[in-house]
Amino acid sequence: MEKNEKQSGSLIYGVNERPALRDTLFAAIQHLLAIFIAIITPPLIIAKALHLDLALTGFLVSMALFVSGIATFIQCRKIGPVGCGLLCVQGTSFSFIGPIIAIGNAGGLPLIFGACIAGAPVEMMMSYSFKYLRRIITPLVSGIVVMLIGLSLIKAGIVACGGGNTDAPDFASPRNLLVAGVVLLSVILLNSTRNKYIRMSSIFTGVVIGYILSLALGMVDFGNIAAHSSTAFYVPAPFKLGVDFNVSSIIAVALVYLVTAIEATGDVTANSMISGRPVEGEEYVKRVSGGVLADGINSLLAGVFSSFPNSIFAQNNGIIQLTGVASRYVGYFIAVMLILLGLFPIVGIVFSLMPSAVLGGATLLMFGTVAAAGVRIVASQKLDHRSMLVIAASLSLGIGVELMPDILRQLPLSVQTIFSSGITTGGLTAIICNVLINLKK
Repeated sequence: MEKNEKQSGSLIYGVNERPALRDTLFAAIQHLLAIFIAIITPPLIIAKALHLDLALTGFLVSMALFVSGIATFIQCRKIGPVGCGLLCVQGTSFSFIGPIIAIGNAGGLPLIFGACIAGAPVEMMMSYSFKYLRRIITPLVSGIVVMLIGLSLIKAGIVACGGGNTDAPDFASPRNLLVAGVVLLSVILLNSTRNKYIRMSSIFTGVVIGYILSLALGMVDFGNIAAHSSTAFYVPAPFKLGVDFNVSSIIAVALVYLVTAIEATGDVTANSMISGRPVEGEEYVKRVSGGVLADGINSLLAGVFSSFPNSIFAQNNGIIQLTGVASRYVGYFIAVMLILLGLFPIVGIVFSLMPSAVLGGATLLMFGTVAAAGVRIVASQKLDHRSMLVIAASLSLGIGVELMPDILRQLPLSVQTIFSSGITTGGLTAIICNVLINLKK
């Protein structure tokens, strides 16, 4: 273990140490339990919002797991300048859900994948020009966007709690609300315990409890598995679901790539501190640049393999701190587990059969946490009169288009695609207002 890792005191295994197989597997499983539901949730939400069938939904879930495994390996292994070389886990990003659903409703899955591929270079460029763009994408702006991401997703969480389809006869039925409530309460109670391992797996356990309850209530029909699982093994193929491009869709996701670059910088910095690595100097700059660059490249790969953009998962930093295992070799095991899970269709289909109410109960708290994280970032800044103007304008327009999307219906479709997402509208407003106000200082 290197000197600065030893000085961190709490580490059992440093970044470049190889733990015993038992310790490696134990740490890898803890990480997997913490991220599994988070990885599969975005494709499930997107699929339900676009009314995709079970087979296609299962495929999207499987590809999300497969790509997350590839992305995690690239981050941990560090291939040339790509990757941070830390125990850094990647998964499907929640930040893109709103814009992706808007794009999907306008042009289907090929347009989504095209926008994700074409927009990814924005984050790659950020890895080299971050110090300049930081003057525009300030912590105030990024905090507002993170807040809008959480707030805009809460509606999707509530709809899922009611059953997912507002036109269905059983929407908001007592049975759906009961299941969602039990999952939500389970996650809260499990997350409130002092046992660190129970807390780390609280969301996964809450979903399992909800799934079992929904089975007991007759809400799951496993008879559909036989009809949709004729393929025993997936062979990932580039552009399997097609790809399409248009400018408005690319612009709609470009802003979110800017924000995820900022988030990735913070996550790599936090991971470095926990892992006993320097957080200043040339080595640190290269590590952050490699992590952000990998974030963009992995998101591009996701689009190629019919999945959605990836981002670094901050929750895994807490697991490193709790277990004392910062070895990047553990990341290789996590990557292999995710890839294997993604190659077997049965995994995606089983979770695709999960009632929306189960997913809603788990994600409602997650989305609220995202919004709270944005509030914390904003609150950490000096909130003078100018800052309050930026916040007020951004939230008004961002939440406004979420609450009243028809305000855009007289505008061209390309404009609707860009601004129908509160994240995009509010984020662009925050950037423009921040620049204009600062020019007048």
